[in-house]
Order: sequence, then C-alpha cells, then structure tokens
Amino acid sequence: MRTVRSDAAIGLSAQLALLAGLAVTVGLDSPGWVIGMACGVTCNGALVHGLIRDGADALRPGDWITLIRATLVGGVAALVADSFSRPPPLTAMVLLAVLALVLDAVDGLVARRTGTVSAVGARFDYEVDAFLILVLAVYDVRLIGGWVLAIGAARYLFVGAGWLFPWLREPAPYRYWCKVVAAVQGIALTAVTADILPRALTRLALVAALALLAESFGRTVWWLWRHRPARAEAARADERGWVRRSAARATTVLACLLVWFALVAPNQLARLEPGVFVRIPVEGLVVLALVLVLPLKPGRVLSVVVGVALGLLTVVKLLDMGFFEALDRPFNPVSDWGYVGPAIGVLVDSIGRGAAIACVIAAAAVVLAIVVLVPLSVRRVTRLTVGHRATSSRFVTAFGVLWIGSALIGVQVAPGAPIAAAGAVDLAYNQVDQIRTGVKGQQSFSEAISHDPVSITPAANLLSALRGKDVIFAFVESYGRVAVQDSAFSPGVDAVLDAGTASLKAAGYSAKSAFLTSPTFGGISWLAHSTFQSGVWVDSQQRYDELVASSRFTLSQAFKRAGWRTVGDIPSNNRDWSQGTSFYHYDKIYDLRTLGYRGPSFSYADMPDQYILLQFHRTELAAPHPPVMAEIDLVSSHTPWAPLPHMVPWDQVGDGSVFGPMPAQGQPPSVVWRSASQVRENYGQSIQYSLTALTSFMQTYGNNNLVLVLLGDHQPATIVSGTGASHDAPITIIASDPAVMKRVSGWGWQDGMRPSPQAPVWPMSAFRDRFLNAFGR
Repeated sequence: MRTVRSDAAIGLSAQLALLAGLAVTVGLDSPGWVIGMACGVTCNGALVHGLIRDGADALRPGDWITLIRATLVGGVAALVADSFSRPPPLTAMVLLAVLALVLDAVDGLVARRTGTVSAVGARFDYEVDAFLILVLAVYDVRLIGGWVLAIGAARYLFVGAGWLFPWLREPAPYRYWCKVVAAVQGIALTAVTADILPRALTRLALVAALALLAESFGRTVWWLWRHRPARAEAARADERGWVRRSAARATTVLACLLVWFALVAPNQLARLEPGVFVRIPVEGLVVLALVLVLPLKPGRVLSVVVGVALGLLTVVKLLDMGFFEALDRPFNPVSDWGYVGPAIGVLVDSIGRGAAIACVIAAAAVVLAIVVLVPLSVRRVTRLTVGHRATSSRFVTAFGVLWIGSALIGVQVAPGAPIAAAGAVDLAYNQVDQIRTGVKGQQSFSEAISHDPVSITPAANLLSALRGKDVIFAFVESYGRVAVQDSAFSPGVDAVLDAGTASLKAAGYSAKSAFLTSPTFGGISWLAHSTFQSGVWVDSQQRYDELVASSRFTLSQAFKRAGWRTVGDIPSNNRDWSQGTSFYHYDKIYDLRTLGYRGPSFSYADMPDQYILLQFHRTELAAPHPPVMAEIDLVSSHTPWAPLPHMVPWDQVGDGSVFGPMPAQGQPPSVVWRSASQVRENYGQSIQYSLTALTSFMQTYGNNNLVLVLLGDHQPATIVSGTGASHDAPITIIASDPAVMKRVSGWGWQDGMRPSPQAPVWPMSAFRDRFLNAFGR
C-alpha cells in the first residue's frame, strides 16, 4: 500500500533522474547536482510534512502534478547554479521553465475535477510558483540588473515580515488574481531568460510585472491590516507580544548564523567568499545528532564543551586570517605569542599611539565577544534542536545523507571548498599537529645550533680574501621577488636596477645577483637577519630566543675574529638592544638615539635611507679607519609605505632637516590604504627609493675597498605579494675589485643587480657557510 513517504521517495527519485538526464544531455557540474538535490530533498520533505499533518495517506492527483512542477523547477535551479561557472544551456533551462508554467494551470484543475482540493496542496503550489520566480530572477540579474531580484524575493520578504508582524501570517481570502499575477511574473522572467525579445521590451515587461506584483501584495497586506480588529483575543494577545517573540527569533537566527560561520568560514581572507558558506559542516550534524540521542543533562554538558571549543577555534581562525594576510602562514600556537609586543610596536610607529590603542582595544573586544557569544549560540541552537525533536531528526538525517553523498563524489562549491565540510575538525587537528611538530622541530633546532664546526675556524683562515675591505650587508626592508618580477610595479623597480647596474659599471663596479629564500614573510625581519648571520633556519620567535641565548657563530663574529671592526646600524631601535653585544658581538651599535637625525619621521621609518647611509659614512668610513664590517637595516621600504621621502643632493642632507617638508607632500597611510592598488604602487616606489639610495651611495662614496651585499629580508605582505607567493628575496653583491668578484664566480649568480626568474635560489641559512668558504682559506 502506497504511503505519503513512499510517494515522496518516488518524487526524490524523479528529481535524481531529471538531474542525471541533464548531466547526460547538456552537462551538469557539482554546484548543479548539489542545488538540484537540495531542492528535491526540501520540496519532498516539505510536502510530506504538510500532508501528514493534514492527515493524508498518500499524494492526491493535484499534488502529483505540483510535485512534477517542483521537480522541473529543481532542474531549472540546478542549471542556474551551474551558469555561474560555465555558459548555461538556455534551451533546456527555458524548456523546463515553460513546462513548469504550463503545468501550473493543470494541477489546480485536476484537484478541482477530482474533488481533492486541499489547503496543503494550494500552499505547496504557491511555494513552487514563488521558488521558480526566485530562480529565474537570480539568473536574470546578469541580464537586467539587481533590481529584478525584487520580483524573486517578494514572497520571501512577505514571509519574513510575518516574523515581525504576526497579523501578516493570518489567512487572507483566496483571489484568483494572485494566481494570474504569479503566472505573469514567471512568463516575463522566462522571456528574459530566453532572450528572445529586445532588451528594452523585456525591461518594460518586467517593470509592468513588478507593478502588478506590488499591487497584488499591497492589496493582501491592506486587507490583513484592515481586519486586524476582527481577530480573536488570542490573536490580539499574540500581536501584543510580537516584539518579544521577534527578538527571540532574531536572536536564534543570529545564533545559528554565528555557529554556521564558526563551523564553515575559512581561515584565509582570500577564500572568504559567499560560496564557502553553502556547505554542510559534519561537526554540526554530529553534535545535533548527539544532543538528540543523549539524555538532557549530558546533552547540556556536551553543548557547553562544544561551544567553548568552537569559540576558541574561531579565535584561532581569525588569528589565521591575520597571519595569512601579513605573514602568508597560519598562526602557530606554540611560538607566535611572542609577536604580540612587536606587532603593537609596529602599529604604534605606523598609525600613532592613539589609533594603535584603539585597534588593540577593538581586537580584544572582538576576541572576548567570540569567546562568550559562540558558546551561548551553540547552547541556543541545541535547545532549539531538543525542543523540536521530530523536525530536527529529519533535518539531521536529510543533510547527513547529503553530506555523505557529496563526500563520496567530491562535490566542491569552489576549489578547496567541498560541500561536505569538516573545517573545525581540520583546524583543531592542525593546531595539535603544529604543537607536536613545533616541539619536535625545536629539539632538532637545538641540536643544530649547538653543532657548529665553523666556530672553531682559526682567525687566519677567516675571510682572508677580503682583508682590508670595508664590507656592508645592507638589508632592504620588504625587498622580495615580487618587486622584480610579475607585478604591476616591477617594471619600475627593474628600471632602477638596470640603471644602477649601468651607472655602477661605468664607475668601475661589478654586480652579481640571485635569490635567497627567507624564513619569514611580510614582517618579523629579525628572523631573516639571524638566519642570514647564523646559518640556521630561524622561522619563529621561539627559535630566535633560543638562538640569541646561545653561542652560535655569526658572520659578525667571524669578521670580528678576523680583525674587522663590527658595526650594527639599526635605525628603527629606540632602546638598548642586548643581543647586539651578547650574541652578534658588535663593537658599535647605532640606533635612533645615536644617529643624530633631526628631520621628520615617515610613519614607521624614523629617518630616510639616504640619511642612514650618509651618517654611516660620516661616522665609520670618512676618516682613516680599520676595516669595517657592518649590517645596516634600511627602513624606508617598511610598511605602511607612506609617506615616502625622495632623494636630495648628498651635500644637502645635513642633519636631516632638509627632509622636513616631505611627509606633508606625500599621502598619509590612512589615504593610501584605502586602495590595494595604491598600496602596491607605493610599495614599488619605496623599493625604488631604497635601491636608488644604495646605488647613489656607492657611486658617491664607494672605492676599490668597499664591498656591498644588498638583500631583501622577506617578501612584502599578502596585499602586495598576493596569495601563495614565494618567500624569495633578491640578493646582490657589488664590488670594484675583480679579485672579490672572482671568488663568487662559482656560485652561478647572474651578472647585474636584477636577478631573472632563472637565477639561483638558496636558503637564506646557506649563505653564511658559502660566504665564509668563498672568502676564506
């Protein structure tokens, strides 16, 4: 004997058969399959629920016609979903829509002729009409404009308004005119989809259809308003409490949305698109299923535990978003807490103390809100689930089947975003894995820094080929591969490098270039500096702290042992730097307090690179001196890259006062950072400035005994480098003495200051040993 449920199974099978037919004839991708099957499950489930409540044993004749229409509309929805990624099969789409519209005139007739008219059937018929109109409107947006969605969304806006105004949920008298108006909407939208009429005529038809729709809904609303006093006392009492109930419903909706976001939102801003939220989180289904089967108290405990865990994971997810944008990697729960202080310091230097404090307070408030609101939202959702066990059970079962099916066939809404989502579990696993890997990696790192054969090299064998030379290692802040290749600003930087190569060659210098892979990205420059000097891979604050507490042999120590005066020029420092003497063993350290600068600051950059270089020449190179080795950390190309200085004649630099008017001549960060393209343009200009300052310095103050190694510390942040960029930074060695350049001829580096895409790439940790081998005995 047939039942409502068996009839619904037949309807769902018909939907599957239609989708299979479309896949074979016109093609159907993953979004189409997902949307089509979701329509089939929803329509059949709603019909079954309504008929069972109405006491029906099986589908009535009119219901069968309406179910066929719903199946056709599901096919239209599937094709529309696919149309966002490939050209749509218009013929099939229009044919299905026309058949659905034609059958709209049949189901009511059949129901009346067979004496099986019912409120459930009429409601189902009405909802199928509304959904077809919505689907067609979504497709027609690209042809007509966003305003056409007013037609598709009218029914759903009316239903939503009923949540706020209970009197809108009361039944209104049947009017055949409403059926006519719905048919007009469907016909007009189908005509637009078919694109068979002049565009101006279709716009006119849609405007007329929208006017009819407004009149129809307006008359219904007016009737319901006028008859409010005729409601029963219970209805009036319900109306008086609509604010409270509406607030409760709105809170429930917001709770569901927050939980949904916490479960399915990606941990990268670049992947934060609407499509990623059209997924089914398996964690949510599992928790709801457990709440349904567990006794009340264990279920409450489960919801609290899950809520707290999900809140913490959401905080980690937001941290990941920030770290991916700034450093192109996820947050590391083991080693990244040490960056909080330096990050606040950079923020203060870039946007000012007041704005930085406001940002920190806002961030703390967001974290606190998440930690509190996510557990409360989970608790509210689970209470709703327990309070509607039958509906919740059907929901969990239906979406569980859909999740399993999507997982088996690998359906994705976007690359890397499967319908069958398990993002919270993956994130939790990754966090645990990072902790485990971090602990294991730290043990290996400890062994590496303690085993250093180079440290016992006699002074006579160190750097013998550079005796008598002044050697400068100049770090150009944020100078990455993106500056010289495949970006809108790289042609400008390349022109500066090529011009610098030519002018230095005319002055008797040679240059060779390559790339070093940095252990950091977008910031945390000290990791790159320590990796470069120590010959070990320092990719976290934890490793850095352990390294600078050790006796690892550095380049500066090697030069000092070999007889050089060693200098650290750190113009961004405004306080004592103990590691400069305890670890790097510099004889002299210059910083903001000792460089004698009297000019303006440029956001983070307290002074221009031109001043830094000239002041180094004045204090260390101008007078007779022993050979000097220096690390100079330039700052003009540090984020936020605004405002920027420009070059002045060297003899006019003085104490830096000459730069006084320049900040006001440029744009402040608040203006530049409104546009990503402007940020990238300013970044390119900052690199051009720093490289120009270096090449001009060599031409003006260089001699046969000066060797310059200029390199980038890391790539700029994701807003400039793009998602998934490499960690490569250019490096160039410049010298006038042919004997120096001959020592590096075996490295395979390319001639000139601009490395091509085929230039050698070394890990930054490899430089120390190769440099000492090349210039030692």
